Amino acid sequence: MGYHALVSIHVLSAIVAVGYNASYAVRLTRGGMQRSPGLALRGIKFMDDYVANPAYFLPLLTGIALVVLSGRPWNELWIELALGLWIVLLVIAYGGYTPAIARQIRALAETGADAPAYRSAETRQTVLGITLSVLAVVIVCLMVFRPGGA
Repeated sequence: MGYHALVSIHVLSAIVAVGYNASYAVRLTRGGMQRSPGLALRGIKFMDDYVANPAYFLPLLTGIALVVLSGRPWNELWIELALGLWIVLLVIAYGGYTPAIARQIRALAETGADAPAYRSAETRQTVLGITLSVLAVVIVCLMVFRPGGA
């Protein structure tokens, strides 16, 4: 596979991952939470488990291949920062956000949307979701602007 094909896959898979994550905010605010919060949350959980989270691995794999093919040194600032933030993003996604959305779904089913347990789960999911979004945008900016690299 050629370098430009790898770049295309790298960029498109990042678009899918970040784009799906961005769509959660739409679903949570306008896309059905008022009419059917359980359905909206289960839809987000499905997209998170089966599309967005797995899609974050393809940019890693293609990014590694691109660094190797380009002959770039691994110690360029933007590469080190992007890899470090990617690890942080995955730890928060799998260790925090995924369980948080599951807890929110459970709390909604068990106690309803007005209960303290649900509100707590909703707050945690929101904070983690915003944190992940910021991390993803910073990683994309590192890829685009390459601070400390050529």
